[in-house]
Amino acid sequence: MIWPITLGVSALVIAVIALTLAITVVRRIGSRDPLSVPPFWRRMLRIKPISAATAEHTGALAGRERQLIAFVANPSKNGVAELRERAMRACSERYLPEPLWLHTTVEDPGTGQAAAAIAQGADVVVAIGGDGTVRAVADALAGTDVAMGIIPMGTGNLFARNLDLPLTDTTALLRTVLEGADQRVDVGYMDVERAFPGHGEDGRHLFLVMAGAGMDAEMVASADATLKKRVGWLAYFFAAIEHLGDKRMKVTVAVDDGPSTTTEMRTVLLANAGRLPGGLQLIPDASITDGELDIATLDARGGLVGWTELFGSVVAQGAGIKQSEVLRAWRTSRIDHARAKSVSIEMESPQRVQVDGESLGRAIRLRGHIEPAALTVRIPVD
Repeated sequence: MIWPITLGVSALVIAVIALTLAITVVRRIGSRDPLSVPPFWRRMLRIKPISAATAEHTGALAGRERQLIAFVANPSKNGVAELRERAMRACSERYLPEPLWLHTTVEDPGTGQAAAAIAQGADVVVAIGGDGTVRAVADALAGTDVAMGIIPMGTGNLFARNLDLPLTDTTALLRTVLEGADQRVDVGYMDVERAFPGHGEDGRHLFLVMAGAGMDAEMVASADATLKKRVGWLAYFFAAIEHLGDKRMKVTVAVDDGPSTTTEMRTVLLANAGRLPGGLQLIPDASITDGELDIATLDARGGLVGWTELFGSVVAQGAGIKQSEVLRAWRTSRIDHARAKSVSIEMESPQRVQVDGESLGRAIRLRGHIEPAALTVRIPVD
């Protein structure tokens, strides 16, 4: 009698342990992918359902168990060594392959390293650095199916801001890189023609946020590197003050090969996205997913009065308030917008040019166009 009782008790204990383990496993699976749990168990264990968008993303994660991550880091940025340890640990905790870790150089700010990562089979290439590093990595990834992650460590972090990334939360950024949703976004290109030798190189330049000529490019070129480290993006504001008295430039603009318009202005911008640091919406209607370029020309006359009015207009349009056509004739500043697939710009005299905060010297002719949905980026999941 003792042996059957002992056997029965042992079987019961084993069954209880097995049931406990099963419930634990089901709960863990349910926390990651509730839709994979049978309805009966979802009701019994009170596993909450998820939205369709999150369900779709969670399903996509099932194919990422073996994704190879490549990190392309600017070694000059503070905290890169510590970030490497955290990135390696985050990949290990998710049982991912050991990630690639590549450093940028002065000669190659990230394009070559990203291309090498693709050649080694990387599924995601992560840009660690400022806007220059992000742009260089994107240059290699555009036109491919390899996703780009971003861990911003720069002054402006323009593209990261427009993607609504958590700029200062490293844990959340790593989670986005490894578990975020993939989104296709547009990429802009600007072809540059120089007026004379010694002011840079002709060629095509990718941009993710904005490219332009005139006042904005002068501001980028004049920003003090030491001041940028101390006060961040405010260094560009102080640089802009130095150029308030610059002469206006005469520019001819034609959109989508249509008729051209010639006028005087302070700056001309080609935008894929419109958000700047400090919450400013320079071009509120710009979208990285609409397949079009937003072209903006800005002008200010009358000295400090005109500049003050222009700044007020930028702040107002960010709040949805646009310039009144009735009062435009009496204004000392103006912002004009257009939208197109391509734009041609010719300046009467050589003007300084920039793409995503990188100065390219001076040019006299520019041509910009948009490549719709050319880049895949990792973004946070709602």
